[in-house]
Amino acid sequence: MDNLFLNVPDSLPDELVDVLVKSDSVRIERIVSTGQGSPQDFWYDQSEHEWVVVLKGKAMLVFEKDERQLLMGPGDCALIQAHQRHRVAWTSADEPTVWLAVFFV
Repeated sequence: MDNLFLNVPDSLPDELVDVLVKSDSVRIERIVSTGQGSPQDFWYDQSEHEWVVVLKGKAMLVFEKDERQLLMGPGDCALIQAHQRHRVAWTSADEPTVWLAVFFV
């Protein structure tokens, strides 16, 4: 993929995940969301650290430990430590949300 904004659909039944780079210690993904969020009682609990940035659109992350909510828009980024339980409360329904996520150990 030469451009992160190419082939961004306006609507999807599920999030679109494109793995851009992968090695034993790092994985970089482009994620496109069109109104998706995590199921109400679901929490991500990853064994890897994740650094994520919103390139386009908006989203709300929620962290289980302190119930912190993080509103994210273009340019906003977050470092999510391994096993820091979190979920995506919502993503923009009126425009695609394009994320860049870097997973590493």
